[in-house]
Amino acid sequence: MPAVSPAPIVAVVGAGPAGLMAAETLQASGHEVHVFDAMPSAGRKFLLAGVGGLNLTHSEPREAFVRRYARRARDVGAWLDVFDADAARAWARGLGHDTFVGTSGRVFPKDMKAAPLLRAWLHRLRSAGAGGLPVHFHMRHRWTGELDGRGVHFESPAGHVRFEAAAVVLALGGASWPRLGSDGAWVAPLSARGVDIAPLRPANCGFDVAPTAPGRPGWSEHLRDRHAGSPVKSVAMTVHDDDGVHRQLGEFVLTCTGIEGSLVYAHSARLRELIARRGEATITLDLLPGHTPAQVLAETRRPRGARSLSTHLKSRLNLQGAKMALLHELVPAQDLHDAQRLAHAIQSLPIPLAAPRPVDEAISTAGGVRLEGLADGLMLRALPGVFCAGEMLDWEAATGGYLLTACFASGRVAAEGVRHWLARASDLSNIDAP
Repeated sequence: MPAVSPAPIVAVVGAGPAGLMAAETLQASGHEVHVFDAMPSAGRKFLLAGVGGLNLTHSEPREAFVRRYARRARDVGAWLDVFDADAARAWARGLGHDTFVGTSGRVFPKDMKAAPLLRAWLHRLRSAGAGGLPVHFHMRHRWTGELDGRGVHFESPAGHVRFEAAAVVLALGGASWPRLGSDGAWVAPLSARGVDIAPLRPANCGFDVAPTAPGRPGWSEHLRDRHAGSPVKSVAMTVHDDDGVHRQLGEFVLTCTGIEGSLVYAHSARLRELIARRGEATITLDLLPGHTPAQVLAETRRPRGARSLSTHLKSRLNLQGAKMALLHELVPAQDLHDAQRLAHAIQSLPIPLAAPRPVDEAISTAGGVRLEGLADGLMLRALPGVFCAGEMLDWEAATGGYLLTACFASGRVAAEGVRHWLARASDLSNIDAP
């Protein structure tokens, strides 16, 4: 894009957390900022994420926090140098919303809600910022994928719109919530312009269970009818891959086709990659992680008299409901009546998985604009003056506040990239002037 005017205008495409943070940062630098979004209102996925309590960030130590970004830990760690978990809490406090740390270490607004925080944020953006300029919002404007010189093209209720901007921040999300605007439609037009994009894949997703009996596609009808939607709490899940053994405590949920929930999401990247390489993956469940193997074996060996196995295990080990259903589903009948094999199954129960659920059911997506194709400040090498932020970039993390924090941080980094790029362009323009 050409040299900028003395008061450069910046277009931010996407009104999610990354786009809004970019807009806020640019506004504070005195830029005129225009935010465009295909939806009728801003922050729709942000609001949905807060339905059960807005998990803003996480309180764990910095080194552990950065490791959550796995293969992109170094890159995202650099973003967090600009805006980290402490900055996220300070930002919320600046909007009048204090935070607290939950028992899991996750950080929430004190009222747990996303809507009041978003309202306060939008109000501040629409007010005159440090540069005396409000952020302008243009809703129901869907980017067509076209960029020509300084022009950004949209389809709007009034028809086709061409908007001139000195720089553009794209914060278009992944493809996991198409009904909220994150539909991945940006992949084709950016690919056509030479932007290197990794295929979008489901992240923080559920999985379909592999056949657990000959001739049966997945769960039995009994388990589907009686226990789909049931939580499986206080268990440990283990996954073995080329990097070693990965064990984590938590809970998950049985679905009609398999499993989902926070404990599954913590392993979803590994499971997805294992399935891609091997055709399937297996998790191992410890249904009683608070018991030693000797304690469990002692109870399975204990005579139960006339009591049924289910009654006995409920009485002696508090195994019931969905946990008991999984044992009946996955353990051969003869092993259920062998004390040693039963004890082993209770603490090492394999569940074979066949496939991740589709991307439009996932909480987030992996893949996107490869970071290797970005210059400093998250600018596209293939499109100078165009910057990217948020989930459309090629990184991923499990739920727990890590997704939102990195989206905020990338928005801040992209905005700083815009600011520096515009300043350099202005300096060069002044040098070249007669």
